[in-house]
Amino acid sequence: MISSTTLPGVREQARHALLLLGGPAPARLVVDVHTALFDGDLSMSGVAAVLRDEERHFDPDALTAYRICPALHHDLTAARGLVTLSGWPAARRLVSPRSARAGALAAVVRIAEFVAIRAQASSAVLDLLCGLADTVPGGPEAFLVHDPRALADAARAALAEVTVEALPEAVERRWSALDERQRLFGIMSLPHQRGRG
Repeated sequence: MISSTTLPGVREQARHALLLLGGPAPARLVVDVHTALFDGDLSMSGVAAVLRDEERHFDPDALTAYRICPALHHDLTAARGLVTLSGWPAARRLVSPRSARAGALAAVVRIAEFVAIRAQASSAVLDLLCGLADTVPGGPEAFLVHDPRALADAARAALAEVTVEALPEAVERRWSALDERQRLFGIMSLPHQRGRG
């Protein structure tokens, strides 16, 4: 007898979490969000395997709606540990410390609001929100009574204090000039040369 499952594959599970997060996110957060909020069996090893397979078996002629790939720093090297979707524009896939912080706070808002519209929050969801609250100024106090809306408000207030610079035009032009593989997975970083004294 052939067994069948209605659960989406690992790539699709990672995509679900990333769509909710709304931007590049640490792989651990992608897994934690999916585990708490969606059905499936997404794991860190599964995300790592997808990233590895996407790069190893990259075919520019393959028709695919999206790929799971690393975010990129402004020097166009891979931001290891940060996962993103290939279909997002450069301004959303390329990260700086400020944009990463703003993205993290915006993700807390999105997750907390998503939870707030659900009828009931499981212990896994509350654990996720408690962990996220620790990353937000005033978050632990706001979430003291387990109110996701209060956590969303605290994250929104913190986000208003973060100034995010626009993606420099020179960086976007350089990214646009790369081949498709490099736009997805980044360029190799060059070792720093020691100066001659």
